[in-house]
Amino acid sequence: MRVLGIDPGTATTGWAITEIKNGCLCPVAYGHISTQKGKSEEERLLEISRDLEKIIDRYRPTEAAVEKIFFFKNQKTVIAVAQARGAVLLTLHRKKVRIFSYTPLQIKQALTSYGRAEKKQVQLMTKSILKLSALPKPDDTADAIAVSVCHLNSRKLLDLIK
Repeated sequence: MRVLGIDPGTATTGWAITEIKNGCLCPVAYGHISTQKGKSEEERLLEISRDLEKIIDRYRPTEAAVEKIFFFKNQKTVIAVAQARGAVLLTLHRKKVRIFSYTPLQIKQALTSYGRAEKKQVQLMTKSILKLSALPKPDDTADAIAVSVCHLNSRKLLDLIK
């Protein structure tokens, strides 16, 4: 099973492709989509969608895990992130990729066993679990990897239950 993990954002959308091979979690590819600040909202959302389509076409994930918007202090930021998440969900649906969503609390719990873990703890666990040589950068990329790992671990549990 190949999973696309996504941490949505208007300026930076993190993405990661991970899979289970021979019972092990393996990174396939990861990175981020950056949009230019001077562009209009609709241009930035279109750029996210188009770049995401290319990633889907190249890596052919069977499922996608997207971080849910859970809590924001800044109302302006939450609207922009919600718009980016909407563009991501629409693109995934159009490309017929099955979608799953997880809250930041669920993601942190899955990686660190503590739902209120700091970003640095999540990055360190991501590096450790996937045996990466360095911490993934930027934070959005590390978060996308964490979302995909959370989903693969959740899927393993669901498969065991079945």
